[in-house]
Amino acid sequence: MDLLSPIKDHHSERRLFVSRVLVSSLIALLLLMLVVARLVQLQVFDHALFAEKAQGNRVRIEPVAPIRGLIFDRQGRVIAENLPAYHLELIPEQVDDIDDTLHRLAALSLIEKTDIARIKELSLSGQRFRPLTLKFRLTEEEIANFAIQRPRFPGVDFQPRLVRHYPNGEAVAHAVGYVGALSSDDLKRLDSARYAGTSHTGKTGVESYFESDLHGVAGYRHLITNARGRQVPGDTSELLDSLPMDERPAPGSNVYLSIDLDLQVLATRLLEGRRGALVALDPQTGEILAFVSAPSFDPNLFAVGMSTAQYGALQNNPDVPLFNRALRGSYPPGSTIKPMLALAALETGATNLTRKTFCTGYFMLPDSTHRYRDWKPEGHGPVDLHDAIEQSCDVYFYEVSQSIGIDNMHDYLDRFGLGRQTGVDFGGERPGLVPSREWKRTSFRNPDDQRWYHGETVIASIGQGYMLATPLQLATATAALAMRGKTYRPHIVAAIEDALSGTRSLTTRERMPDIEISNSLHWDTVIGAMHDVMQGPRGTARAVGYGAAYEMAGKSGTAQVVSIAQDEEYDEEELQERQRDHALFISFAPLDKPRIAVAVVVENGSSGSRVAAPIAKAIMDKYLGYGDDANR
Repeated sequence: MDLLSPIKDHHSERRLFVSRVLVSSLIALLLLMLVVARLVQLQVFDHALFAEKAQGNRVRIEPVAPIRGLIFDRQGRVIAENLPAYHLELIPEQVDDIDDTLHRLAALSLIEKTDIARIKELSLSGQRFRPLTLKFRLTEEEIANFAIQRPRFPGVDFQPRLVRHYPNGEAVAHAVGYVGALSSDDLKRLDSARYAGTSHTGKTGVESYFESDLHGVAGYRHLITNARGRQVPGDTSELLDSLPMDERPAPGSNVYLSIDLDLQVLATRLLEGRRGALVALDPQTGEILAFVSAPSFDPNLFAVGMSTAQYGALQNNPDVPLFNRALRGSYPPGSTIKPMLALAALETGATNLTRKTFCTGYFMLPDSTHRYRDWKPEGHGPVDLHDAIEQSCDVYFYEVSQSIGIDNMHDYLDRFGLGRQTGVDFGGERPGLVPSREWKRTSFRNPDDQRWYHGETVIASIGQGYMLATPLQLATATAALAMRGKTYRPHIVAAIEDALSGTRSLTTRERMPDIEISNSLHWDTVIGAMHDVMQGPRGTARAVGYGAAYEMAGKSGTAQVVSIAQDEEYDEEELQERQRDHALFISFAPLDKPRIAVAVVVENGSSGSRVAAPIAKAIMDKYLGYGDDANR
């Protein structure tokens, strides 16, 4: 062993140290080059991408619902408008626990507990970045209460929105319809892009049928937000001005209706406290002048949202205010069809202008002891066709019905639009029913029930039995009578106006096939008898038409609700109110140049001439500028 060898090898250590320094320097240089390269990539090559992402973190793109189009009456008076209000809204993607959030909002009475399930379903069915309305039209107290609790509810905020408002409420509910909150079914049916940011859609009436015109097209807005996603107060006009045109919302079109708001309000007042309907038309165009169903409801409740209790009260109301009687109510037309059947009798040769029948107060079929009674127990005595219409003699029509036959009755009533939809320009219409042998064969399974009996023809001749008509159909048929066979499809929309340009697209009247008859004098006969119903010496409604400043025509009708036994008399006072006869009346005026045709149905009103006729007369007075109501 060499005792003189050095303890350290300085040369080896120096070489190791230098090698380590070189390696470390090389690694540091490589890392520095990677950092520089990354910085170059971020700041030069990917600058635009990250600038856009940075802007995205600062600016949130939010859908903007379009302004819904307004609805006006024929004189340009507002029927449906938009008013500003604050809505409570939730953005699902910003809420960690929707169930907990909703229950805490319910504890603050900001939403109903019964609505939680529906809201959760909506949050799952729509896009999570789009706001979901929890409550419409917050009160000042509710806004203040939520503002205090706001930090506890991330993703929930109140926003200014426009709310649909109907200034005349119940008077226009069944004609215009209403808007309601979007349901999960609506979201599946509607175009999600077009309805981005939208909380309501038309549910019934014009609001629903013309939804595509009224709604408009949704747009988008850019909001400056903080790290929590809340909007930063400040001027965003520069951002909004920079939006391309295809991102800006387009307002819905305005709709002008043919209805006269004065007539609408008057008809609502005249039917107050009753169940029934009134429809008034312009016979020369088919324009609907008044369209009322009673009782009605306040459509504003649906626009702002109602509680479960409020909706239950409407649904369970025995008078069914949500039911559109004018469009969907099917009633036995009663004697209102006698003028049309009179034309059928003349055209088929079942009667003529000189034939007379002696009315004893009842009619019996051969080989039958059943008595078909007249409304006048003692009878009318000798009557011809004119008398039978003027005095509404049932026995006369019982007799001629046997010669006309049910199939001819069906064919002629069908020409007047009874038993089928009129094609009016808003949905939900019922067709009514005019029976025939073929209809009965295909509607019943039992062979005995498929047979048509003579007695069924008898009762059909006075608008009873299987026969049903809607008030709208009766008004359309009355307009056809007034125009002596010229018919127009009824419509309620007169024009659609572009909200930006103001350009209006007018609705043209649609001519329907004329009601052809072989002898035009038959029109004179029937219309002359209808004139005497109201202004003749023995007319059933002469008390209503007496002393009027203009000539008019009409026909009363009474539709039986419950059967009366052969040996019993109809006693209105002994029957419960809902068992009394329906009261009907059709009319038009002026006689020579008709401007208005009216059909009125009053459920359980008992007498068409006593109850329904004064209502029709008041509507004609108002529209033509006569009487006290015309100046109110």
